[in-house]
Amino acid sequence: MEMIWPIALVVAANIAYQLCAKAVPKEMDALASLTVTYLVGAACSAALFFFTHRGGSLLQEYAKMNAAPVLLGMSVVGLEVGFIYAYKAGWPVSTASIVQSAFLAVALIFLGALLYREAVTVNKLAGVAICLVGLWFLSR
Repeated sequence: MEMIWPIALVVAANIAYQLCAKAVPKEMDALASLTVTYLVGAACSAALFFFTHRGGSLLQEYAKMNAAPVLLGMSVVGLEVGFIYAYKAGWPVSTASIVQSAFLAVALIFLGALLYREAVTVNKLAGVAICLVGLWFLSR
């Protein structure tokens, strides 16, 4: 169960995320909508921090920070702006995420090998081929 619940949370949150990104009004600027998104996200993150760390200090946690949270924040903006504009451009909710996930899977197999010395196995390469075949089917 320890390995299942985080992935279940990611799947459930990603479903909500994709549906909400698709529902951002076309008339609304994507970056303006993200200001609300991040204000709510910051409030939820702070509330959850204090709920799970009774008596904890955000300032003490911030003192441990490296560049990763800053870069993560910038990458999240790119993800969200990209999806919002993809949906505004007419991408169907049923394919936009699948297409990006297939390309992401292919890229991460090679980045995992290059940066973290993860093994590139025959099964992983078969998975890459299946992703590419899946993209071919989606494009038809």
